[in-house]
Amino acid sequence: MSKFKNLGKVILLAFTALFIFVLAGCGNQNKEQTVKVGINPSDAAIWKVVKKNVKSEGINLKVVEFNDYNQPNTALVQGEVDINAYQHTFFLNSWNKAHHSDLVSIGKTVIQPMSLYSHKITKLSQLKNGAKIAIPNDASNEARALQLLEANGLLKLDSGVKLPSTKNIKENKLNLKFTTLDAAQTARSLDDVDAAIVNGNVASDAKLDPSKAVVTEKVNKKSQPWINIIVTQKKNKDNKTYKKVVKAFQTKSVAKEIKKVYGESAVPAWNK
Repeated sequence: MSKFKNLGKVILLAFTALFIFVLAGCGNQNKEQTVKVGINPSDAAIWKVVKKNVKSEGINLKVVEFNDYNQPNTALVQGEVDINAYQHTFFLNSWNKAHHSDLVSIGKTVIQPMSLYSHKITKLSQLKNGAKIAIPNDASNEARALQLLEANGLLKLDSGVKLPSTKNIKENKLNLKFTTLDAAQTARSLDDVDAAIVNGNVASDAKLDPSKAVVTEKVNKKSQPWINIIVTQKKNKDNKTYKKVVKAFQTKSVAKEIKKVYGESAVPAWNK
């Protein structure tokens, strides 16, 4: 009888240990991981959908909004956010070079064609000699803006320069005068200049109608460097949790929200 009693105790202890082990495992599985993402305010509604998508993966996505084009990368380098999503490849490359950092892309998001807007003209032929044009002041978007003008016959740029600046203008038929501003400020300058070349997300924030743009950048094979990306520190490029966030962005539900927020001024580009 004593043997059976002891055997019963052993079985009870074994089941108790197994129960505790299972509970511990469930606790680990249910432990939520927090990921902070830095974005532009115009993308807030889009990232709400991403937040919902990753919740089932045990990820608590915290969105941190920034109002200019430098703070999100600075915050990422300093560890204030884990990833960010607001820039294209050329911008990232230029920022890394200027700040001696090693931020890397871990996934594509959208492409937002750049457009020339104006409160004074409705077509390029109305631009007068000496017209004032506002363009972004960061190296990549300045080059992109100048290339938009070149594609429309207003300038000729040095063909040997990948990211031309105003110093690389070889021909300027209308003697256009350029004012360089932080990209986020270009739309606000429209009352002070004849025209401004504005990034898609900035135009959306300013409630500019893409259908009323004087001219818009064409999306083609050459547009790859202008596709927006999700970025993190190099040491985290293989982080599985961050990759789950990328996967959660690259979905039909997010594509639908992008269309709702931006209309035709942003195109899902993760398959391009």
